[in-house]
Amino acid sequence: MRKNMQIQQPQNNEKAYKIIAVDDEEGIVDSLSIFLKRSGYSFTGVTDPKEAIEKVKNEHFDLMILDFIMTPIHGDEVVEEIRKFNKDLYILLLTGHKDLAPPLETIKRLDIQGYCEKSDKFDQLLLLIESGIKSIAQMKEIKKINDELEKAYLESIETLRYTVEAKDTYTRGHSDRVSAYSVLIGKKLGLKQSELNTLKIGGLFHDIGKIGVPDSILLKETKLSENEYSQIKNHPSIGAHILSNATIFKDILPIVKHHHERYDGKGYPSQLAGENIPYLARITAIADSFDAMTSKRTYRDSLPLEKVKEEIKKCSGTQFDPKIAEVFLDILENHYDEIEKIQKTYQ
Repeated sequence: MRKNMQIQQPQNNEKAYKIIAVDDEEGIVDSLSIFLKRSGYSFTGVTDPKEAIEKVKNEHFDLMILDFIMTPIHGDEVVEEIRKFNKDLYILLLTGHKDLAPPLETIKRLDIQGYCEKSDKFDQLLLLIESGIKSIAQMKEIKKINDELEKAYLESIETLRYTVEAKDTYTRGHSDRVSAYSVLIGKKLGLKQSELNTLKIGGLFHDIGKIGVPDSILLKETKLSENEYSQIKNHPSIGAHILSNATIFKDILPIVKHHHERYDGKGYPSQLAGENIPYLARITAIADSFDAMTSKRTYRDSLPLEKVKEEIKKCSGTQFDPKIAEVFLDILENHYDEIEKIQKTYQ
């Protein structure tokens, strides 16, 4: 190993990057430890691949140097486990010989950033580490920018939201509850986090189009005329139009526009039916209807829970997606404490 070679840490880094090396040859781990610590890195060496998985699960590491052929499990199996809970760890794979490297498809599938043959000089590995550290620094900067954009996004949608609430005080509690109910249903359906985030924001803004409905109709305490009701029915299209010019809202547009579609095609504004209705809009639709039925309004009391469950059962397959209705009914039967928690939070 060349002791005069030094990896240059990025100038703007205040804390040492954390590197974990996993190799069942203790000598390799010791050599890496000496070199990387001398280069200013925080280093952890592990000879047991199963122990390494637990360490990555419980500690933060920026980069992993991983031997491919190990016992009791190989490096690709280690990565397989790690990728179940950590998608960001930068991984460099070591092989005793290039012919022993895993297939390229495996490297791509497991998102392994690079691999090289073992050498007592570590030249190639050092170059890969240096490149990896630069990539990690760039990704951290991108994440920082994305976090700032997300903050600006949330602030902008809150401003729009308050504009609607200024017109209709019912909307705030209603939209908060619809958002929370939708996320609850989404979790029971096993949706991924990005979809849950879309449900959350979509629920908060599903009624944004009411900003375009005259106050005389929106705030009317008696029964609406047919003409007045037709204007209310325009709010999904109005909402989608308001948000359509900003790309940051593109993911929630299907919810905003189609949360009043019916599974039998008799809803509005587009009379979509069945699976042609965007999936997340189908979830929001049942959450929206549930809150409407269980909320007290100036012109009627809230419906008893048993009556609400009967209505959802009756409308399964006509108004509501039957599979989503089944999941929501299970929540109402067996997890009603979660519903009550939402109702208490957003009274």
